Amino acid sequence: DSIYSGRTQHFQAAALLSGAGYLTGRPSPELQQVMKDFLGSNLAKEDDMIAWGKKRSPDTYIDSINKNGAAILLGNAWGDTIFPPNQYADFYEKLTTPKRLEFRPGDHATAEATGLLGLPNDTWQDTHRWFDHYLKGDDNGVDRELPVRIKSRSTGAYESYPDWKSVGATKKKIALAGTTTIHTNVDSGADGGILELSNILDQFLRLPPTASVPLLPRRWAGVWQSEKYTSEQLVRGTAKLHTTLTPTKESGTLVAYLYDVGPLGLGKLVSNAPYTFHGKTPGAPFGVDLELFSTAYDVPAGHRLALVVDTVDPLYIEHNPTGAQLTFSSPKDDPSYVSIPLRRQ
Repeated sequence: DSIYSGRTQHFQAAALLSGAGYLTGRPSPELQQVMKDFLGSNLAKEDDMIAWGKKRSPDTYIDSINKNGAAILLGNAWGDTIFPPNQYADFYEKLTTPKRLEFRPGDHATAEATGLLGLPNDTWQDTHRWFDHYLKGDDNGVDRELPVRIKSRSTGAYESYPDWKSVGATKKKIALAGTTTIHTNVDSGADGGILELSNILDQFLRLPPTASVPLLPRRWAGVWQSEKYTSEQLVRGTAKLHTTLTPTKESGTLVAYLYDVGPLGLGKLVSNAPYTFHGKTPGAPFGVDLELFSTAYDVPAGHRLALVVDTVDPLYIEHNPTGAQLTFSSPKDDPSYVSIPLRRQ
């Protein structure tokens, strides 16, 4: 779920982790082989790579963790391009121990970085309070607070919830009507940004990756838009894409993007996620269900939400054969949509 979500190699994330290993340590022969197979798209070793990851995942040992009963605080950034937030929320929901979940704007380690310098930092402050209560026994009230605490990317305001499912309690669907065919192997201009840099700009300046939605070339990008919203839409949690896909080749990769589109057509990235398939029958439709990366973003009144799908993004390794095309359709008995999670107002 960290570097292989949607069965897609997260290229920049894996390359950074691997490079950091060589820079600061001595990677074992096992790690060297796994990263060679992973970055080299050696699908014959896919099961071995997944098993390697599961062995190192806390999720594999959830029963033992719950039995142990340790109080667990999870903190992460909405834009963490190495460890996306969805997996934290899923893990949090499985915990039966005393627990707390916090999400803030930023990328990997950037939300916590100032604490390393001894500067005031919310993550560090909450961690100290957590330790003070569960290790020292201080009655500081941290155990009586609502356990899910998130910070909006748009306003910087904190919100608290009793559990994760309450974060985006209201769901609103955007229909993905009609039939749309796109060609592969060309970056349409819709991208998830650059590892660390893009989400740092979003964290401090509220400048997420952007794209001019009207100018995206429809030959290489599928675009669907909502109506213009008459009131502010508070996107909270995990947007989900459901569609029917017909490929012309047995393998392929798509990347879905959710944009906040202003009156002039400038789209600000709300979320994205990749999806890769292998072994499909060319010309035969199949269903696709894809969770976009969880987030907290406020869409202003007068704006729209747009779902954009293309096939190339520098963040990910794609598997689109030369000349491949992808067709998205919406059958009457199984309509396509993107489900938007909204805060109940």
